[in-house]
Amino acid sequence: MILAIDIGNSITTLGCTQDSKVLFSEQLSTDYKKTSLEYAISIKAVLEIHNLTPSSIRGVIVGSVVPPVTDIVKEAIKKIIPRKKILVVGAGVKTGLNILIDNPAQIGSDLIAGAVAGISLYTPPLILIDFGTAMTICVIDKNKNYIGGMILPGIKVSLDSLTSKTSKLPRISLSPPKHLIGRSTIECMSSGVLYGNASCIDGMIERIREERKEEFTVIATGELSDKIIPLCRNEILMDADLILKGLALIYKKNS
Repeated sequence: MILAIDIGNSITTLGCTQDSKVLFSEQLSTDYKKTSLEYAISIKAVLEIHNLTPSSIRGVIVGSVVPPVTDIVKEAIKKIIPRKKILVVGAGVKTGLNILIDNPAQIGSDLIAGAVAGISLYTPPLILIDFGTAMTICVIDKNKNYIGGMILPGIKVSLDSLTSKTSKLPRISLSPPKHLIGRSTIECMSSGVLYGNASCIDGMIERIREERKEEFTVIATGELSDKIIPLCRNEILMDADLILKGLALIYKKNS
């Protein structure tokens, strides 16, 4: 059994995988101020909730876009799962992914893991959409080459900016509005955020298809994807564990 950990800017997702299947996934807040002991307690608690002992873990893989937290999490893992291999996605790690962009080293481990899972589990060409702190769109061509993508402000980032920069707009929950055309301030905000992002995704998919002149399999993952994808007009598959699956595949390639 492999413990896979994806450290994002806002959320850290962890789960155990076996035979490329994700047995469970849980989320913790990514906190720069936490000590290794505090992270160790949180990770150990997640394992205990799922009735797992540290001895059942034979290896760990970490993907991180938050370098200051990476070493802290590694130290946390050593406290609860000593003497086990800890693989961190980065330079020198085999991924099997052919990256055709100007500077491959700039790609985040989450995008790499998502792409590795994408080409393994789905039929290319692919469009991979990750709803994180930033919304990322990755494009994989028919030959399984990573050819680039787009980065947009994430939903929560946009909403936080909207409420913090305006004096009269309240913080809202992201519940689907009853009407596209809002009849109250909260309905207007909900409609704008949810349908606005859905329209953005639809528009980007159409522009990618137009530029590449081919059809794509479209996969979505990440927090809040379940809020946006049902409102999109394109056919989009949802895979909540895409990145954890990719991390597990990368671990296997390096075993």
